Amino acid sequence: MVFSMPTAFVLINSETGSEDEVIRALKKIDAVKEAYKVYGVHDIVVKVESDTMEELERAITWRIRRVDKIQTTQTMIVSK
Repeated sequence: MVFSMPTAFVLINSETGSEDEVIRALKKIDAVKEAYKVYGVHDIVVKVESDTMEELERAITWRIRRVDKIQTTQTMIVSK
């Protein structure tokens, strides 16, 4: 699979029981293309895409990480 634009996957831990609320908020962010509740070490996995790396970084830093009830994030930027 080849990604033509800057892409990242963000692993999120949220407050217990708030996963659905957090996913609804994340899906309102333009750069968020997919968001899933998962079982395991993390609670939510989000696929983020943007036209430029700068826009991708802004979306993660200033939009995603500031969603209420998110406790921690781990970002994995897709390599070309």
